[in-house]
Amino acid sequence: MTSARTVTVPTLDHGSITIPEPDWCTGHPEAPAEYRDDVHHAGPEYLVDHDARAVLAAELVEYPFGLRPVPPSVYVGLLVPSATLDPAGLEALAEVLVERAAELRQLALRLTVLRAGGAW
Repeated sequence: MTSARTVTVPTLDHGSITIPEPDWCTGHPEAPAEYRDDVHHAGPEYLVDHDARAVLAAELVEYPFGLRPVPPSVYVGLLVPSATLDPAGLEALAEVLVERAAELRQLALRLTVLRAGGAW
């Protein structure tokens, strides 16, 4: 974590806890997390879409209190919208995925730097 600021997060099982908050965290909800294990840091979400349909979402996360604590990592959700594509549509989707693969590689490099103590 590359930050000196702290945040107090209410939980149902441990009351209010004060934790260091990394610079990349976008904040915490006002309502209590169900358990301290659920408290996590999350960065901005990156969405990949094709024809106005999301196909991939990526988000920087960290779960410091999880049953198995998760260090800063990128959560990736693949969203598979139903679509029937003609050859041109299929080619366009493939192109979007190739372009976004390069962006995921950039996220991997940034994550490597972050885990080594650098900034996101």
